[in-house]
Amino acid sequence: MLNFNVAPVKNSTGEPVWKVLIYDRFGQDIICPLLSVKELRDMGITLHLLLHSDRDPIPDVPAVYFVMPTEENIDRMCQDLRNQLYESYYLNFISAISRSKLEDIANAALGANAVTQVAKVFDQYLNFITLEDDMFLLCNQNKELISYRAISRPDITDTEMETIMDTIVDSLFCFFVTLGAIPIIRCSRGTAAEMVAVKLDKKLRENLRDARNSLFTGDTLGAGQFSFQRPLLVLVDRNIDLATPLHHTWTYQALVHDVLDFHLNRVNLEEPSGMENSPAGARPKKKNKKSYDLTALDKFWQKHKGSPFPEVAESVQQELESYRAQEDEVKRLKSIMGIEGEDDGAISMLSDNTAKLTSAVSSLPELLEKKRLIDLHTNVATAVLEHIKIDLEQYKKALTDAGCNLAPLNYIKQWKAYTKMASAPTSYGNTTAKPLGLFSRVMNTGSQFVMEGVKNLVLKQQNLPVTRILDNLMEMKSNPETDDYRYFDPKMLRGSDSSVPRNKSPFQEAIVFVVGGGNYIEYQNLVDYTKGRQGKHVLYGCSELFNATQFIKQLSQLGQK
Repeated sequence: MLNFNVAPVKNSTGEPVWKVLIYDRFGQDIICPLLSVKELRDMGITLHLLLHSDRDPIPDVPAVYFVMPTEENIDRMCQDLRNQLYESYYLNFISAISRSKLEDIANAALGANAVTQVAKVFDQYLNFITLEDDMFLLCNQNKELISYRAISRPDITDTEMETIMDTIVDSLFCFFVTLGAIPIIRCSRGTAAEMVAVKLDKKLRENLRDARNSLFTGDTLGAGQFSFQRPLLVLVDRNIDLATPLHHTWTYQALVHDVLDFHLNRVNLEEPSGMENSPAGARPKKKNKKSYDLTALDKFWQKHKGSPFPEVAESVQQELESYRAQEDEVKRLKSIMGIEGEDDGAISMLSDNTAKLTSAVSSLPELLEKKRLIDLHTNVATAVLEHIKIDLEQYKKALTDAGCNLAPLNYIKQWKAYTKMASAPTSYGNTTAKPLGLFSRVMNTGSQFVMEGVKNLVLKQQNLPVTRILDNLMEMKSNPETDDYRYFDPKMLRGSDSSVPRNKSPFQEAIVFVVGGGNYIEYQNLVDYTKGRQGKHVLYGCSELFNATQFIKQLSQLGQK
């Protein structure tokens, strides 16, 4: 799409065609987790602007639009045509545009004498957000319209429910068009998931029946991930498991989402205000906010996002020590290369170390990137730990307010500190002190006590309800939990209301989609489940992504009379 809907030539050394990218909030949310500003620039995107922002004319540059086909967006695009803002227009719609709205654009182009400037118009079928190679959600903008609360409202009308279901189905249809595969659908009975399944089956069936305009024929199917075997789509309802979203887990990614401001793969942190340097009576400085992208390009994140938090802290410390060793080696070689004099010994030593220094210098970009990631995860992990400490203080206050005696807790903390000192090896002589640990500035006795407790809370692997349901259906196991799940095959000429699967062999690929919202805990559980099963490939999707606090808020709103 960013290459004017032409496949880019691999290994091309030529300059890209410079262009402007215009998107709405929906398009921005789709692109944001996938492409950095640098990657956009490498593709020739010089400017990326919101559709409804004030934009100056750039008459000699083509513009790529990526927007939802809403009335408001169409009106603004027609206005751009009339104002002749750009050289040419490549219009890409996130969901399919209706014929009437397409005619509105045509009339605007005709009236502005800009018909030849509208180069291409495409339905992209990209109405979903990809957060990971194996995880997606439906939307970030207006997510409250398809939230768990919206679906579960006791006073919801049939019309409102139909609208919610149609919105979810439209996004899932886009997902399977992009995947290039027709799934076999399984769902529980009497739930919102069943309503989605019925509508999605109908939409897929109708598209397959329209041979001329079908989106699942020819090259499209071959381009999908699942080109050899059809995938299984398991539609589950959030109500089958209300407990898991309320958990506070200890894996890195889920914990960051739980306690920090983390959405669309970007975490926002508040830096310390620096009050210690302010004169007495001065106003506190405003806290600076810093944002970090936690994406597939971050090797440390990719390796450790599913690890327990204490292991992550230790890994950051190991990476830091490795970096310091490499940095010291570069400094040592630099010092040797700066030897003065031209005696034979100096020249010999110079030639011996030239190759080593050349290698060290060539690895400097990699070393700098390593340092950037260490700093990033030091800041993120420290922010997580600070939050855990504040949670501990809140629990202590709650116990004190309830009249509890905290003397036993104080004794245990003192005892832990004493046993740690007693077990520490005694050193004599001129030994080199080991650098302070990663969290030295926050790791007082209290927080060490917390961290050791954290290690005890890292539970053994067990399948959560969503994973159990997937396992039953994927492996074709007979189980009361899933035996009555409905079965849909959109490729069948006639749909049948049956729970008896026609496909008897186990599935190799599956998509689990939670209607009503999901979380990183279920996602990580599915990732762990797949690791032990060679050849299996599982994707996780949900209508929205929430942490425990956000889910409790929705439950509270539903509980209010």
